[in-house]
Amino acid sequence: MDRDEIIPSMVLSAHALARIAAQDARNDAPSAQWRVLSLLEDSPAQRVGALAVAARTTQPGMTRLIGDLERAGLVTRAPDPEDSRATLVAITDEGRRTAREWRAEFRATLAPRFAGLSDEDWEVLSRAAQILHDHSNEQRTGDAE
Repeated sequence: MDRDEIIPSMVLSAHALARIAAQDARNDAPSAQWRVLSLLEDSPAQRVGALAVAARTTQPGMTRLIGDLERAGLVTRAPDPEDSRATLVAITDEGRRTAREWRAEFRATLAPRFAGLSDEDWEVLSRAAQILHDHSNEQRTGDAE
């Protein structure tokens, strides 16, 4: 594969894999819900607008989603002490538990698809996952400054 094709291929493959995992697990929760919980797991409380940008949705759409997540007990909302016009969103313990269960469900659902991989292939996937994780965290940190 040409170097210019690797990253777009990885992005499209990740989307397809997430869709397959959700379908196979019969998980009908919106993918935006999982993106928001994942974003909140690794960070302090965030403003609704920042979550909307990170999840690539509109602020009104994010506000609706946060309302749904709050009613489900997965997040809390509170006024931003630095700006009373803004709202901060934080994940709850229930939200963390739900996200862990979601990952375990998808791991179990997808495991048979990867059962035939060699140890070498697993090492390659592990390294790729680490690079993507490190890069995405680097980007989040850079965006916040």
